[in-house]
Amino acid sequence: MEHKVYETKIAGRNLSVVIGKYAGLSDGSCVLKCGDTVVMCNVNVADKVRDGVDFLPLSVDYEEKMYAVGKIPGGYKRREGRTDSSILAARLIDRPLRPLFPKNFHHDITVVATVLSVDPDVSPEPFAMLASSIALSISKAPFMGPTGSVSVGLVDDRLIINPDAKQREQSSLHLTVSGTKDAIVMVEAGADEVSEEKIIEAILFAHEEIKKQVEFQEKIVHEIGKEKIKVEYDHSFDNIQTEIEEYSLPLLQKALEETENDKRIENCANVLENVREHFKDVFPEQEVFIANIVGQVTKKVVRDNTLNKGRRIDGRTFDQIRPIWSEVGILPRVHGSAVFTRGKTQALATVTLGMFSDAQQLDGLDDEVQKRYMNHYNMPPYASGEVRTLKAPGRREIGHGALAERAIQPVLPNEDEFPYAIRTVTEVLSSNGSTSQASVCATCLALMDAGVPIRSPVSGIAMGLMKDEKSGKVVVLSDIQGEEDFFGDMDFKVAGTPDGITAIQMDIKIKGIDKDILSHALMQAKEGRRYILDKMLTAINRPREELSKYAPKIISFDIDPEKIGDVVGKNGKTINKIIAETGVKIDIDDDGKTTIASQDKDMCERAKQIILEIVTPTESGQQFEGIVIKTANFGAFVQFAFNKEGMIHISKLSKDHVNKVEDVVHVGDKVKVEVLSVDEKGRIDLKLLDVIK
Repeated sequence: MEHKVYETKIAGRNLSVVIGKYAGLSDGSCVLKCGDTVVMCNVNVADKVRDGVDFLPLSVDYEEKMYAVGKIPGGYKRREGRTDSSILAARLIDRPLRPLFPKNFHHDITVVATVLSVDPDVSPEPFAMLASSIALSISKAPFMGPTGSVSVGLVDDRLIINPDAKQREQSSLHLTVSGTKDAIVMVEAGADEVSEEKIIEAILFAHEEIKKQVEFQEKIVHEIGKEKIKVEYDHSFDNIQTEIEEYSLPLLQKALEETENDKRIENCANVLENVREHFKDVFPEQEVFIANIVGQVTKKVVRDNTLNKGRRIDGRTFDQIRPIWSEVGILPRVHGSAVFTRGKTQALATVTLGMFSDAQQLDGLDDEVQKRYMNHYNMPPYASGEVRTLKAPGRREIGHGALAERAIQPVLPNEDEFPYAIRTVTEVLSSNGSTSQASVCATCLALMDAGVPIRSPVSGIAMGLMKDEKSGKVVVLSDIQGEEDFFGDMDFKVAGTPDGITAIQMDIKIKGIDKDILSHALMQAKEGRRYILDKMLTAINRPREELSKYAPKIISFDIDPEKIGDVVGKNGKTINKIIAETGVKIDIDDDGKTTIASQDKDMCERAKQIILEIVTPTESGQQFEGIVIKTANFGAFVQFAFNKEGMIHISKLSKDHVNKVEDVVHVGDKVKVEVLSVDEKGRIDLKLLDVIK
């Protein structure tokens, strides 16, 4: 089969792109290989627009195939399922592509990236993003790319493009950047309190590599790119549109003078009803079209007020934060709880503490097998005033939960400091802008309420942007609410501590932003985060000294891995006996790390004492308490240290002569003994010190 192979280098690694050899029925298809990582992307575009579709029906999937790392999937069916990691990767691919289609393009498009082979030193995600751009660029879709995509690490203050496995482990920054040759389109990051200046440097560093990727793709498109679908603009309604715009404009200008949210929404709803009524005889059965035009005029008025009149939709200044209040400890039986409220956005966060065995088990393409910290985000319909049934968490919920998880992860104590698995859950109670960052703030407060010794408090803010493409005028907005997000050009979420950034997520609705806008937004966000944090800390300013009385008490220590079998016993007999006696939960991993949990701290200590007695080698001179389990003519057998046995010879029962063992001890007696010797076969000789009454 005739095909083309293109080659280049990315960050010093050879990259090959094969086009035309596989998946020949796709509109655009390519297979990328870098190291031993192989990713295929297939794009298909519908020939016609479905009836009634007035949006971009773009569908992006990222398929993690377990054979790519030589694994058989877990679960009953032994088939791959949709994992959170694959959903998050699909979002990474989707977000830089979506703004780069013409606004009037409504054909269905599917983008499927399939990971076929994974080299641990070559992460597949940035190459799947690159492959999606190549496949779209050579297809008939009117994609306004190409885009390039890279990940960036920071090791010993050195920035690294597409870091390998060891570098990723050492890195204090996990940044993904996508852009065109002219601008940044998408940023996603987790960081260990990295400064704004270093983040900007890293993004610009990434953009230099992105420019090279775009240049490489342009050569491919020039050689084999297909003719693009022409976007047709329907001009039959131009006169209608002009009349509706002229009639509705003054009405909406007046309605949008109201700064109180509920009244403003009511005013705009009344305007729409007025316009529909006014034009119902002139333009019959055009309710949807009229609503779309009124929406466009509303956007125009909001943007004009902001860009040219310096007036935000609710009357705030560009850097002003909405009113904030918080409370903690509101749920008595929950290990930690908090509510964070900012304007009309409100989030309830809870904390649940458990053992390491409660950690999430992962079935993915990397080496991580479990996750100790889990952050989940839920947004029920009532949060936005909608009337619909509850559904399982979708891509948005999973993405927002992952963002908050990244923001909080760097400040959590390590396992040795705090031997707990931690689950935080956010229930969005009311939504009007940046619920993900409200989730970050509420989660931080709930963790402190739970007594989790976080290293530093974290706050988050959502920044917005409005840019006039003709004049180049730009306004950056702090703490955007729903309408500013919907009518604006950027949703830029930034979370961090007073010392630096811990997470970023930036989505652009225009063709991209430059260094000046990026720097302005990050520095304005820094001031906003500090303000929000000060307000948060009025509710609780440090982690509580003690955990909730309903949280499990957990202690952790190490034992010799060779002694694990002694603690477990045959068929689990010994460990089950410890659990039955103390009522605790016990986890022992393959390295001997032992974790004990119970509501009763004394029982935790008792179980620890028993385990240490079991694993500690028995030596002469040690003293124990035990139970007489058997007597014979020549002595008594005593069980001590839970599962050890020794014998007291009749001559060692007393300083005086003993005629009969039963003259001194009986089966069931509790006794105190001392170890005299341990022979080469492990047999233990004891001496009676006392019979405990």
